[in-house]
Amino acid sequence: MAEQANLTPTLVIGAGAWGTALAMAMARNGYQTWLWGRDKQHRSEMTSSRENTRYLPGQAFPEALSVVDDLDTAIRDCRHVLVSVPSKAFVESLHMIKPRLGETTPVSWATKGLAPDTGELLYDVARSVLGESHPLAVISGPSFAAEVAANLPTAFTVASEEGHFAEQLAGLFHSSTLRVYTTYDVLGVQIGGTVKNVLAISAGISDGLGFGANARAALITRGMAEIRRLAAALGAETETLFGLSGIGDLILTCTDDQSRNRQLGLAIGRGLSVEDAVQAVGKTVEGMHAAKEVMIRARQAKIEMPIVEQVCKILFEGYDPRESVQTLLCREQKAELTPPANKRVN
Repeated sequence: MAEQANLTPTLVIGAGAWGTALAMAMARNGYQTWLWGRDKQHRSEMTSSRENTRYLPGQAFPEALSVVDDLDTAIRDCRHVLVSVPSKAFVESLHMIKPRLGETTPVSWATKGLAPDTGELLYDVARSVLGESHPLAVISGPSFAAEVAANLPTAFTVASEEGHFAEQLAGLFHSSTLRVYTTYDVLGVQIGGTVKNVLAISAGISDGLGFGANARAALITRGMAEIRRLAAALGAETETLFGLSGIGDLILTCTDDQSRNRQLGLAIGRGLSVEDAVQAVGKTVEGMHAAKEVMIRARQAKIEMPIVEQVCKILFEGYDPRESVQTLLCREQKAELTPPANKRVN
């Protein structure tokens, strides 16, 4: 426990559901954890009630979790910063903490997505903004915030190019109900965690249209092929995509109605406009932000991602969901597996 304690106190920036749940998980293990959110009134409410009633009502904060107001002092005095904000606020958050960070303070994040407009991977963005002296790590995997906060069994992955930091960070969370794995493949973990959100919108649209379980399974499977295609083009490890941050997160997000991305797709499939569907979900839908950026990377890599492409057309070009599904079904017939040259197929 001593090594993990070297990262405490940990400051979690972002008091939404996921940031709060991660802070609670560390504090439950007895590690001093500080939580900060932008909204002063929200911080006051959490301090008074000892829970995050806006996002995780009924889940009491562990004793080791404190809500902090003075961000300058908290960043200066913490041993580790964990950022849990929407992808569109990620770069701004890094620039906010940079002048306050110690020279070698480790930084991790639980944000899934790509940099807006450029499609840059967040690991590359963080390294560019913060420099080379800070160990960096990504937290990802099939994990709904409400279930982590409720201490229900969960597993996720910590990815870092600095193996010692990955092990330390995993140790802050690891418990009898939270199993944490480590990996060096930051590229594969980020791709899996990003693209699955876009694919979950497609699965929700299909279910909202009433197309059934067969269609959902096909979208998940062929969506996984798109993730693998992008990952291979960018140089990620294929094995990562069959782990928690790949197929695990994809299945969870595409099949459970706790997923905001799936909720958005369901609302669109049931006839709401995109604008009304966003309003109905009422919270950040990362797949909405990621869809354009994923297509940027796909075009740069010169690969096809037809499901992601149709999601983009529905979200941003006014395409009819039924016509988009028909477009996918009418694509030319292809082999799922092409035999090698030395293998005869009769």
